[in-house]
Amino acid sequence: MDLKDKKIGVVEDLMAEPVTQEVAVKKNSVGKEIFSWVILAATAVAIAFFINTVIIVNASVPTGSMHPTIEEGTRLIAFRLSYLFSEPERFDVIVFNSPDNTGVRYIKRIVGLPGETIDIVNGNVFINGDTVPLDEWYLTDSLWGLSLTTQSFSIPYGYFFVMGDNRNNSRDSRGLGGDPWNNLFIPEGNIMGRALFSYFPRIGGIR
Repeated sequence: MDLKDKKIGVVEDLMAEPVTQEVAVKKNSVGKEIFSWVILAATAVAIAFFINTVIIVNASVPTGSMHPTIEEGTRLIAFRLSYLFSEPERFDVIVFNSPDNTGVRYIKRIVGLPGETIDIVNGNVFINGDTVPLDEWYLTDSLWGLSLTTQSFSIPYGYFFVMGDNRNNSRDSRGLGGDPWNNLFIPEGNIMGRALFSYFPRIGGIR
């Protein structure tokens, strides 16, 4: 190879070197971009998991047992931290695990508190022997059938008595109907959170 050919080879090498560096830079940039998206997706999944296991309960109502407050097919959000610094209260609508520990979630309204006695006469609820029935403003349908059964309950401490707002068709602490719970009272530890608002098919608060 003569001197001229050597010079040409050196020039070609110098021209090719920036191209090689540019390709390497582009590959490195693409790799960083993919890595950043992977980190972003993993972070989003972790945040969603944290929110759904620590902050909220995402639940749906498969039946009409809470009509008219919550209609069948409604999807709602319950707040897991509602009872972090306070106790569940009467009339709270709660999401809870089955008292029989079947893994099924239910949505009902707290009517009786730990240590209370409940008397149900002609569909009216009396607390601790009171002569005036409980004011249940959320009931709109006339009661009939098994809903008019006279019943009495003594709620153990640490447990709650719940009923659906649709008293004529609700599986709850009364134990009425064809498939009652074996354990009628709801342990406080089974309560997952208080229902706050629905987001499908409509957005609205729950009370």
